[in-house]
Amino acid sequence: MLTYWRTGRIFIADKFRRGLGALMALDPQWGRRGGNEPPDLDEMVRNFQNRLKTLFGGRGGNGERPAGRGGMPGLGGNFGWLVALIVAVWLASGFYIVDASQHGIVLRFGKFVEETQPGPRWHLPYPIETAEIVNLTQVRTVEIGYRNSVRNEVPRESLMLTDDANIVDIQFAVQYVVKDARDYLFNNRDPDDSVLQAGETAIREIVGKSAMDFVLYEGRAQVTVDAQAVMQKILDRYQTGISISKVTMQNAQPPEQVQAAFADVVKAAQDRDRQVNEGQAYANDVIPRARGAAARLVQEAEGYHQRVIERAEGDASRFRQIVVEYNKAPGVTRERLYLDAIQEIMSNTSKVLIDQKGGNSLLYLPLDKLLQMTAPSVTPPAAGAAAADATGKPADSGAADVNPPALTRSRDEFRNRDREER
Repeated sequence: MLTYWRTGRIFIADKFRRGLGALMALDPQWGRRGGNEPPDLDEMVRNFQNRLKTLFGGRGGNGERPAGRGGMPGLGGNFGWLVALIVAVWLASGFYIVDASQHGIVLRFGKFVEETQPGPRWHLPYPIETAEIVNLTQVRTVEIGYRNSVRNEVPRESLMLTDDANIVDIQFAVQYVVKDARDYLFNNRDPDDSVLQAGETAIREIVGKSAMDFVLYEGRAQVTVDAQAVMQKILDRYQTGISISKVTMQNAQPPEQVQAAFADVVKAAQDRDRQVNEGQAYANDVIPRARGAAARLVQEAEGYHQRVIERAEGDASRFRQIVVEYNKAPGVTRERLYLDAIQEIMSNTSKVLIDQKGGNSLLYLPLDKLLQMTAPSVTPPAAGAAAADATGKPADSGAADVNPPALTRSRDEFRNRDREER
């Protein structure tokens, strides 16, 4: 204790040297000097040091203690003020401020006492009570499978086995916040390590139940969602006071040693999918057209079916009407039918061969030529005379070669023969 007093005495003396006004106030000889005589600084310092020595139990300038005082008893009132100052500082150290995003936890000899809300607060100073401030809105991040960068890989955490006996290299980050300050402080020795272990456990569980292609491609989003749910269940079971806000998969790929072979497999799978898509596109183009052609043929067949039925019914009705008329006048009806048939046949042919009954000759009738011959034509007289002069024959000799009487006779004989046969 005396060491502290001596150190404080030296400190105060130094301050006194720097304060001229205070030194002048402490000089007892200041009032006896003339108004214009400056004070002796060295003397003032010596006097002040002697007073301090006397105050704290030291000897005076002549090596003797002041009469009627003995060392420590002279400390009296000044020591009380010093103790009061120390106690005030000690009590003031118990004040603390909790921000709006924080909660305070007050501990008394290490045991939980209360949880304080935002605002200015006070607790019994150390070592009786202490206060822990926990930020509830700060987003904390834990990296699994890597540190700071995906290139700084941690294989012990990133390599995982899938359900189809393949190994994948997965790196992901977990973001979380504190939802319960008391559980966060007292139920976790290392909160970041607890989140890391829970995240690794959840991811290994999900990857172990999934195929490799699902984890690497179409199921990446689903893996992160399932991992977040599993992690939250684990942390709630251990009452960590932590809430998982987001799980982000930074990288997912096969191990580096087999990436070349895996790239070939992926390329082959892409080629397969491309060919399947091309075949599906071709099928989508051909099948509708084939179905349309089939539907058209079915409709045409239905139309032909209806047309044949309607025609047959019409022919049958017409035949019944002809029978009625035939019964009324058989000869006339028979002649009419014969003429209609001959007209229909002759209108569709250009040549006719007639075999005369009882003769060996075969009559050939070029109807197309005959029709052209019998067509009305006008020949100028000058043109006919010129033709007769050139050939030496009359102008109408060409008409005699056609032999129209023979044509008329042949038709009459054909009709008579047909009637005789009937």
